[in-house]
Amino acid sequence: RIGGQAVMEGVMMKNGDRYAVAVRKPDKDIEVKVVDYVSMASRSVFFRVPIIRGVVNFVESLVIGVKTLTYSASFYDDEEPEKAEKEKKEKKKERTPEQQKRADDAAMIGTVLFSLVFAIALFMMLPAFIGELIDKVIDNRIIMSAIEGVIRLGIFLGYVALISLMKDIQRVFMYHGAEHKTINCFEAGVPLTPENVKKYSRYHKRCGTSFLFIVMIISIIVFMFISADTAWLRLVIRLLLVPVIAGISYEFIMFAGKSDSKLANALSVPGMWVQRLTTREPDLDMIAVAIKSVEAVIDW
Repeated sequence: RIGGQAVMEGVMMKNGDRYAVAVRKPDKDIEVKVVDYVSMASRSVFFRVPIIRGVVNFVESLVIGVKTLTYSASFYDDEEPEKAEKEKKEKKKERTPEQQKRADDAAMIGTVLFSLVFAIALFMMLPAFIGELIDKVIDNRIIMSAIEGVIRLGIFLGYVALISLMKDIQRVFMYHGAEHKTINCFEAGVPLTPENVKKYSRYHKRCGTSFLFIVMIISIIVFMFISADTAWLRLVIRLLLVPVIAGISYEFIMFAGKSDSKLANALSVPGMWVQRLTTREPDLDMIAVAIKSVEAVIDW
């Protein structure tokens, strides 16, 4: 079950306990970094329990995503790469390796926590708050949950559409398309060449975009059964249910990704539609980068 994500001018691919990030540097060469790590799922049976494994996988994916995105951005964070690299080395000399590792870990943890808080606030709490205002007019929990869900989907789609206007994000979406095409070609058993990969679909059933869309849908269903006397208590309960919703959504995505049944394909269609916003057709150079990242994590 190889998977990955697009990064700045590159692609990250993960397979088992190994992931690789390939980046097209400013000088047009492709830099590939391979990392072996011990996943939480391999440390305890508890972390492999259905639902729980979805939460664990989501957090690990977010951590790896932040790390690889930061790594890819490091090649483009200054107009004068040599000057930037010199400054980085000077700063590192002022710290011991242990201090540098702690600083890097702290920065990564801070970024992950900020991302989680931002996502929950924008896509969960804001729609819930708007729903509470409408609830004063419509006194029906099922209808309110449906309205809140529509608001949540609207905010999500609007956010994606808005950031897609940015030039850098458009290129990330092209690399996202290259990632999907390469995985589709690999899973079809066809040799990985840019020309072969180009022929495949830029959509994939296990995409993170589909996961987020499923989170929105499942949250509508789950929140229909929430009943509390006060608005603040309903908000707290919804916040506590976010990991549960993420876990259920993960199980759905895994089922859809492993099954070619008509039911799985039909249920995957809405998420694939949303991928029209988050993927673009890549060029051959972008596909070549994605191929490098796949080759780095596969034991041929």
